[in-house]
Order: sequence, then C-alpha cells, then structure tokens
Amino acid sequence: MIKGFKEFILRGNVIDLAVAVVIGAAFTAVVNSIVSSIINPLIEIFWKPAENGMVGIPVQGFYGEVVFPVGDLLNAVIAFFAVALVVYFVFVHPMNLMKQRAAAKAGLDKEPQESQLPTEQEILVQIRDLLQQQQSGTSPKP
Repeated sequence: MIKGFKEFILRGNVIDLAVAVVIGAAFTAVVNSIVSSIINPLIEIFWKPAENGMVGIPVQGFYGEVVFPVGDLLNAVIAFFAVALVVYFVFVHPMNLMKQRAAAKAGLDKEPQESQLPTEQEILVQIRDLLQQQQSGTSPKP
C-alpha cells in the first residue's frame, strides 16, 4: 500500500500540480496587491467611491443609492487573467516544450504519418470484402 502511494506521489503530474497550486497562490497575492494599489486608484479617477468605499456605478434605488461594485469586478477579472497568463507561460508552455523535446529524443512522433494509415475508403472496402466473404462462406484473404 505504501509502495503504491509512493508511486502515485512521485508521478510528474502530482508534483507539477502541487507546485502550480503553491506558486499560483503566492502569485495571486502579488497580483491582488498590484491591482489594489495601481488599478483601483486608476478606476477611482473615473468613479468616485461611495460612502462605504465601493467603487462603481451609483443607481438611485427605492430606499436610497445603490452602487454596483465595478471596481471589485475589474479587480477579479484582471487578477484572473494575470494569474492565468503567468501560469501558462511559466508552467504550461515550458512543460509542453519539454515533453516535445523528450518525445523527439526518443524518436516518437505524436501523430502517425498520414502515409502509414489507411484511408476511410480503404477501410470500408476491406470491411465490405470481409462481409462478402463471410456471406459466401469462403475464408478471408490474408
């Protein structure tokens, strides 16, 4: 049981995922800090914060003014795209390049060459011939 757990943990996927989660969490804090110290003040140039500190579009409601928090939405969208961009260029893209290089070193092509595979028509002709041979009772040709 411990041997199986050890093999599971030492797989590349599990370790890569753990590293990505840790780095992603740390980078999220950096992005949130940048957005709150740079982007939010830029947004406040165009929208005045409400009494409760929310930046957004004020709308007069039945019981007073309501603020739609555009600042929070922009903060979340910018943070998401920044984290996704960094995770892609730091983890996903280099890992794909490494896998391609490893496959090239091993002499393995990801996709078989077109000339090696039969076409759909050739496969259908073979199936038709086999069905005709089965119906006539003769043995199939090798």
